[in-house]
Amino acid sequence: MKIDLYTSTGEKKGSLELPASLFEAPINTGLMHEALLRQQSNRRTPVAHVKHRGEIAGSTKKLYEQKHTGRARRGASRSPLLRGGGKSFGPRSEANFWKEMPKKMRRGALLSCLSQRAKDGAIIGLADYPETVKTKTFAALLAKLPIAIGRRILIVIAGTEKGLMLSARNVPRVKTLFAKYLNPEDLLVSKHIIFLADALKVAEETFGKRIEREVKVQPVKAVKVKEAKETNPSSLRSAEARETKEKVVKAPKKEASKKAPATKKAPETANKKKA
Repeated sequence: MKIDLYTSTGEKKGSLELPASLFEAPINTGLMHEALLRQQSNRRTPVAHVKHRGEIAGSTKKLYEQKHTGRARRGASRSPLLRGGGKSFGPRSEANFWKEMPKKMRRGALLSCLSQRAKDGAIIGLADYPETVKTKTFAALLAKLPIAIGRRILIVIAGTEKGLMLSARNVPRVKTLFAKYLNPEDLLVSKHIIFLADALKVAEETFGKRIEREVKVQPVKAVKVKEAKETNPSSLRSAEARETKEKVVKAPKKEASKKAPATKKAPETANKKKA
C-alpha cells in the first residue's frame, strides 16, 4: 500500500510505501474496541468520594425507643435515611477500573487500527521538517496539505523533532506523538494522521519485525545423524541410537523357513514290532 509523500513546503514529492507488516494486518473490530476501552479505563482517576455511615462523626446510640412513641423506627443519627448521615452506594475514590490485556492482543489491536486507518485513506507522509520553530510556518504547511483544518490531526515523529514539536503545540487539535508510543486511541480519534518518513522505519522496527519473527518460527520435526554431527557433537550418541532403533522397527521380518512336514511311520514297521 502506498501513500502520498509531501515536502516541508506542502508540495507533493511522490509516494511512500507502507510496511506490509504494519498496514496489511487482518482487521479485528472487536479487538480494537476492547483495547480502546482498556486504554480509557486505565486512565480514569476517580475523584468523587462520599462517606458511608461508618465514617460519619456521631454516636451509634439509638435515637429513641423502638415502640410506644408513635413515631417511625429510628436507629443511629448516622443512618443513610437521615439528613447528615452516611451515603449508601455512593461514589468512592478507591474504585478500581484497571483492565488487563495480553501483549499479543494489544499488538494485534494496534496493527488492526493501523490497517483500518490506512484503508480509510487517513494517512499521508511527510518527508522532513526544518528545525526552525515557527507556528506560522507550520500552519501554512497544514493549509497546503489535503487535510481538514480544525479536525484532530496526529503527527507521528521518529525522535525529538524539536522544531516540529514546538511549532505544532500551539495549533489547536494537533498532537505530536513518538512512533514507539503508537496507541489505538490516538489512531482512531484522529481524522488525519501524518507520518514522517523516519517515523515509519521506527514503527516497523518496534512493532512490525517482532510479528514477522513470530510467524516464521516453525517447530523442528526431526534431527538427522549427519546434521547432529555438524551442529552438536554431544547429541551424536542419542542420534545414532535413534537411527538404529528406527532401522530395527522398519526392518522387514524374515520369512519363516519352511520345514518339511514330519512323515508318519509306516504301518508296516508297527506290524513288524508286534510280530
